[in-house]
Amino acid sequence: MKSAKHALVVGGGVIGLTSAFQLARHGWRVTLFDPRPGGGATWAAAGMIAPSAEIGAGEAANYGLQSGALDAWRGFANDLRKVTQKELSIVEIGTLLLGWDGSDRRMVEQFAQIAADLGVVPRRVSLDEEPGMFDGVSPRISDGLLVEGDAWLDPDQVVAYVSEANEALGVSIVKEVVVSVGGDGTRVEATTPSDSFVGDIGVIATGAGALPTGAVTSGKHVVRPIHGITVRVRGIDRSAQPMIRSFVRGSTVYMVSRPGGYDVLGASSEERHEAGAQVGEVQRLLRDALDVVPALETAVILETREGNRPASDDLRPFFEVLGDGRWSWSSGHFRHGVTLAPIAANEALRFAERVA
Repeated sequence: MKSAKHALVVGGGVIGLTSAFQLARHGWRVTLFDPRPGGGATWAAAGMIAPSAEIGAGEAANYGLQSGALDAWRGFANDLRKVTQKELSIVEIGTLLLGWDGSDRRMVEQFAQIAADLGVVPRRVSLDEEPGMFDGVSPRISDGLLVEGDAWLDPDQVVAYVSEANEALGVSIVKEVVVSVGGDGTRVEATTPSDSFVGDIGVIATGAGALPTGAVTSGKHVVRPIHGITVRVRGIDRSAQPMIRSFVRGSTVYMVSRPGGYDVLGASSEERHEAGAQVGEVQRLLRDALDVVPALETAVILETREGNRPASDDLRPFFEVLGDGRWSWSSGHFRHGVTLAPIAANEALRFAERVA
């Protein structure tokens, strides 16, 4: 017998998929809507869980939320294992923070001060004392900071395993766009180009995409798309060494290396709506990556991925209850969508249980 509790989840990125999983695991009948589940910003993400290495000035509240992300992912992986009998790989490897020139090294020192104010104390490392940590890195970069405790996972694996779990739990997937939502205070309704669906509660997790017609917000939150690309190459294998995050001429470039020499380079950040990876955008990313890791010179380009990350006005994620209290909006995760997905999923579950 199907549960009387029915949740509609609009959006099938990592936030929507994980929210659907937690709802279904706790007895909800779930229908998820997305024309291409796992696409968008999730498809382009490198999968870093690096709250410490990404600390920025004025982001204490964000750090406070993200600092619990790794534990949340461990718990989520355990829940996933119970359904799929598969082990989600979470690689706790740390982040090596570098500066390309003198100005960039000053930015590293500024980071160290901001981190210290939040109780994070990176370890100073040098090429002379720990050469292995600098494998493939330009010899002009002789020192850096090791931010321990950061990790990465593969978003493709997350999407595959969560999708498998959702199927096992009976989540229905409707591969259409939801054009409008509504409700009467006792139920919610979602309408696609071909049909209408009724449920008890709804979660909108459309990332940087537009809200469906009929979604009534408080006006406190606005999301704008920040376009970004990652380039995947077959090159050097630094999987036994920390992820690289470097300031280069004031910009930031990162490299996540997976076993076998599969390297993810990222990420550009441009406020624009247009789809497509621009030539200059790719050129700048590869130039910066090669300056920091010249060993990538002979790497083979496999693909370029792109997506729009949802940025709120204050760059903080939010979970807003909409309209009559049965629809909710989970967004604003910006570049931390993968990092915060289990936390956002737990928030969706708490919302559903409150309303039910």
